[in-house]
Amino acid sequence: MSITSDTISSISALLNLSDSQYCIYDIGRRVDKISIEQFEQIEAAQLPYPFPIQGHAMLAIAFWQKQSTSPYLWFVKLPLDERGLLNQGARNHFIAIIVEALGENLTVNPTEQQEALLKKNPYHFTPAQYKLAAINSVLSTSLKQAASKFYAPAQRYLSGVNGWEAWQDLGVQGLSDFAFRLNEANNSEVLTNALSYLPEQVLVPLSSALENVSLPVDVIEQITLRFQQAQTSNNTVITIALLRALASSTEHTYSQNLLSNLITNQRLDEDILIIIAGRLWPILSTENMLSAYLEHLIKDKNKALFSAIFKDLVAIPTIRPVLLQAIRSPKRSPDLAQAIGTLFKP
Repeated sequence: MSITSDTISSISALLNLSDSQYCIYDIGRRVDKISIEQFEQIEAAQLPYPFPIQGHAMLAIAFWQKQSTSPYLWFVKLPLDERGLLNQGARNHFIAIIVEALGENLTVNPTEQQEALLKKNPYHFTPAQYKLAAINSVLSTSLKQAASKFYAPAQRYLSGVNGWEAWQDLGVQGLSDFAFRLNEANNSEVLTNALSYLPEQVLVPLSSALENVSLPVDVIEQITLRFQQAQTSNNTVITIALLRALASSTEHTYSQNLLSNLITNQRLDEDILIIIAGRLWPILSTENMLSAYLEHLIKDKNKALFSAIFKDLVAIPTIRPVLLQAIRSPKRSPDLAQAIGTLFKP
């Protein structure tokens, strides 16, 4: 049977029919792996998409033939419906474009005509450089391949042997490879020792990589100490970077202490409010924490920001029920009640 878009019901089926091995990652918020079973349920509209961003699923689909070690990558942005389920029409349209361009051999090198067809694909997007670096790193580690040539210089720099100002030749890919290899060599210890000294030019891209990694306790402790120093000196760039670094480590007690103290005891500026919703949303999964966060959100009476973040959070399946409970709470302030009211005005 030849492969046509009429005979294929899902992206999973397309990849299976082409005899490809594959893995799926969400790259809209952090880089989070989606299991093949979970992705099949998402495609069948049995599960809401777990990491929606701006009403879309943003996916990295890596696939390869059994005899190959070099994966092909698709970056796919698919719309979600109001329930957070994958838009089936858009998904089917994406499949039709791929099949028309490549036929049944997804790993063929496309001709110019095929390349033109693929470039017209409205569901393709180009991720930011740091996300591309993270995907490269996670694939090389999961497929047990060597790190990039930028890894060794990053490792050497972070060891501090050449001083902390010799960062000009570092690559984002090298820092990303290091972040995804904290359990190799003595990288975790190297990072723990380096965190107090790293200049902003290194700390910011490194934190963007660390946001995808569950961090060891010693690293979280050093991030907490550096965060407190940055707060004292009012260095917003570094505070934001360090918060991002904790994005995949919000369940750890040290992270929870830092974030709950931040939300309950301190004034939060717009950048911090955005990073909490965009990267650190698991910390908002209790009604008390989410309610405190919402009170921050309405302090400056920025209706556009409140509306945008509310829309973002209510789409996350794990946050939605807590948020709907929080906005009905009798403990909410009159200002919050008013702000919520404006959301639902026709």
